[in-house]
Amino acid sequence: MTRRWSGDWAGPPGSGSAAEVDVLIPTRNRPAELAVTLAGLAAQDGPDFAVVISDQSTDVPSWNHPAAEAMVRVLEAQGRPVRLLRHLPARGLAEQRHFLLGQSTAPQVLFLDDDVWLEPDMLARLTAALASSGGGFVGAAVQGLSYLADRRPEEQQPFEVWENGQVQPERIRRSQPGFSRWTLHNAANLAHVASGLGIPPGEWRLYRIAWVGACVLYDRQALLECGGFGFWDQLPPGHAGEDVAAQWRVMERFGGAGMVPSGAVHLESPTTVTDRSADAAELILGTGEYDPSISNPPQRRTHGRQTQPD
Repeated sequence: MTRRWSGDWAGPPGSGSAAEVDVLIPTRNRPAELAVTLAGLAAQDGPDFAVVISDQSTDVPSWNHPAAEAMVRVLEAQGRPVRLLRHLPARGLAEQRHFLLGQSTAPQVLFLDDDVWLEPDMLARLTAALASSGGGFVGAAVQGLSYLADRRPEEQQPFEVWENGQVQPERIRRSQPGFSRWTLHNAANLAHVASGLGIPPGEWRLYRIAWVGACVLYDRQALLECGGFGFWDQLPPGHAGEDVAAQWRVMERFGGAGMVPSGAVHLESPTTVTDRSADAAELILGTGEYDPSISNPPQRRTHGRQTQPD
């Protein structure tokens, strides 16, 4: 279902259909940024999606602001259900994401940070890319457009497309060559890469990643099969890299990719995560807690079925 246009906003609500995507937004002390993030969602057409916001603000929730409240009303008038959940006490990013994943029921989940604006066709492109990739997730790396004049060709060197758009499982660790791809997502590197590829509007290419932050669409079942963010209770509250740990697990079994061009824009506000003393990926995956040699063999996702790698 496309979003209801303004001529129908005051009419009786439709019966609706089950959401294909649950958009999961963790937020803390960011009312202005949350409003912009929701405005980006309000500009999306298909597929059907619902929104779940989990707030851990120290005072009033981030949605308790006129701009954010207005965007919630717009989404609901368009036929996009929005759930506003207060989730305290704060026990770290991994626990917040674990909580959000537990609220979801859709076959795909988009983890979207509260300081990201999406280009209007992004959700449609992400879902189409994930469906065709055979992988467990596709991410849209956020770009800081204040860096458009800052070209860094040396940081773009690791860029490599997945041939034929087909994603394969791979193992990434800090000591391995694939980790060097992290530089692709600095500044506006991906925008510069995209400008040299000549991709027609509405199309995309999938490329090899180290990981993707802030805007990642998962096959929900693949994420759950790899444990989701259930490792949260093994971490101190002050940590970062929980998304890296989850993605590396999914990549080892199902594969994952980035999408270029990315229409995800970082708002470049100061971070609200000031305590990053613990690296979740190192603590979880560096302990031997997840050993791919004794896990299930890698599998590709194909329209809800699982097949052995090609």
